[in-house]
Amino acid sequence: MGLAIADGLQHHSPMHLSVTSAVQSLAHIRQIEQTPLHQAMPWQSTYELIAASAQAHAERPALTFLETGQPGGPSTTWTYRELLQKIHQAANALRALGLQAGDVVAVLLPGGLAYHLALWGGEAAGIVQPLNPLLSEDKLLSLLRASGAQVLIAHGAEDDTQMRAKALRLQAQLPTLHTVLLVNPDGTALTEADPLPAGVQDFYSLVNAQPSDRLLSERVFSASDMAAYFHTGGTTGAPKLARHSHGAQVFTAWANAQMQDFKCSDVTLNGYPLFHVAGVLPGALCSLAVGMHVIIPTAAMFRNREVIQNYWRLVAHHRCTLMSGVPTVLAALAGVPLAGADITTLRGVRTGAAPLPPELAQRFEDTVGLHVNESLGMTETAGLSTVAPPGLGAPAGCVGWPLPYARVRIAGLNSDGQPTAHELPSGDKGMVLYKGPNLFSGYLDAAETARSFTPDGWLITGDVGFVDELGRVHLTGRAKDLIIRGGHNIDPKVIEDALGSHPAVALCAAVGAPDAYAGELPVAFATLKPGCEVSEAELLAFTAERVDEGPAKPKSITILGTMPVTNVGKIYKPELRTLATGAVVQALVDQECSAAGLPQDQRPRVVAEGDAPVWVDASGPGWARVQGQLGALVAALPVKVELRAG
Repeated sequence: MGLAIADGLQHHSPMHLSVTSAVQSLAHIRQIEQTPLHQAMPWQSTYELIAASAQAHAERPALTFLETGQPGGPSTTWTYRELLQKIHQAANALRALGLQAGDVVAVLLPGGLAYHLALWGGEAAGIVQPLNPLLSEDKLLSLLRASGAQVLIAHGAEDDTQMRAKALRLQAQLPTLHTVLLVNPDGTALTEADPLPAGVQDFYSLVNAQPSDRLLSERVFSASDMAAYFHTGGTTGAPKLARHSHGAQVFTAWANAQMQDFKCSDVTLNGYPLFHVAGVLPGALCSLAVGMHVIIPTAAMFRNREVIQNYWRLVAHHRCTLMSGVPTVLAALAGVPLAGADITTLRGVRTGAAPLPPELAQRFEDTVGLHVNESLGMTETAGLSTVAPPGLGAPAGCVGWPLPYARVRIAGLNSDGQPTAHELPSGDKGMVLYKGPNLFSGYLDAAETARSFTPDGWLITGDVGFVDELGRVHLTGRAKDLIIRGGHNIDPKVIEDALGSHPAVALCAAVGAPDAYAGELPVAFATLKPGCEVSEAELLAFTAERVDEGPAKPKSITILGTMPVTNVGKIYKPELRTLATGAVVQALVDQECSAAGLPQDQRPRVVAEGDAPVWVDASGPGWARVQGQLGALVAALPVKVELRAG
């Protein structure tokens, strides 16, 4: 079979991705740029990149799926030869269903080996649309309707995930979704007591019947061909579909390897969800591009507590050399004792998706003995835009240099937190703008695309930061997270760094609480390390003492049992803003009800849940006595607060 694969690849470049050393200066990047990009990066598609890797590393392990979080537990490994064969089969199966290069195949799966067949086989056949299974059915329906997906590859087991039932309900509501392919999580054909419904087929039965030595389509790829549609916008709000070209995804893989000295001998645990750009591109394609061994830590990835509790033992067992996780994951891992696990094989730790608090960076380094290197990336830059390479030793918040052939510019901010046309000098803080070969091809919604770029074509990242004298980018937060107090912009990171330095604090975040006079006032939330006790008043005094700027001193600090996070582990500030708004409204309710002499059981109820608008129950017996004054106070707040019968 090896000969057949080689024969099938004769029209592809025999080159495979390799690097010599990690970048250590801006001059090094400029040296890389002396070679024209089309010569340095000859692959036109993700398929060609993986195929070249399979040709160079055929018998090396590519993917290992761990069934449990226990070291030495049951697992399945595919070599690069096997991975390419299965990608051929998956692409050929989709072609047999009528999928063409411009058609969309959606994916609703947990983490696992089948996800890689859906991703790379799907991109070889058409356009892949990974779906977050935690989204509501209505949002999934709107995403599938927007993309016009014709095939859905979905989890086939009837279990607590409810993915199978959800997939079948979605198909019933979408006439364009002509086929659902159900995946047995054990990698074999489904065993069904009853025949599958019309339009539903067994994934592995269809895939295993296809040739494994080539793409039957004989597709000739162009770098501008669409590879994937990724939704962005979180679990709430209106998700947007960002279009990725093959060229953008290949560039991210190539450039990341150039920056970080990836080797085919490296081993990494990829715990990011595979519906998210971080798990698919920096976490998977970058690794597969160089022949690395990728460990998939169970179907739940980092959401599996057993994986977190056994993480260092897993690193030791698999002799991992690289690790990566968002700051909240690193915070959890810093609390897991090494307990004798030999992790000396680790040579690099990466984080991204959110600013790294200095206290957490130091705590992690003290625990593990490794410096954490940061990166900046987003769905709109195919997962990556700047990298702090291994060995850089940069302070927390430094996300390194822009990728080769890419550029970053810092623009001034207006009072609404939007970029101006004024470019700021080194050291001045403003909006981070980006241009590079891995820029996305816009959203499906053209109006959304227009809002994402400056008039001269720079991507508005939404990140606030500055460039230092070495050309390195430093992040301080998100523009939408700025707290605007009476027209004065307050960087929440100032508060978070101060609060986070308290020895009892595990995670913290600062947001703006609505105020009728100042617009917003700074407040903060924190979770505590296990076994630690401290009062909110003590934390408030501790933080205020360390925040020099008077307007930035927080008005309150609330201790939470758990910090709200997104599906990839980023602190979810919209929910904290809801809590902050709820506390403000509750204080107004208590103020007016106390003045009116209303007992507790007659006071209007304040509801602040998730990131939905806060509302006040106006149907209780005491509402009439406080309606006039309380209604006016609530209406004066600069946020939407609903008054309704509960």
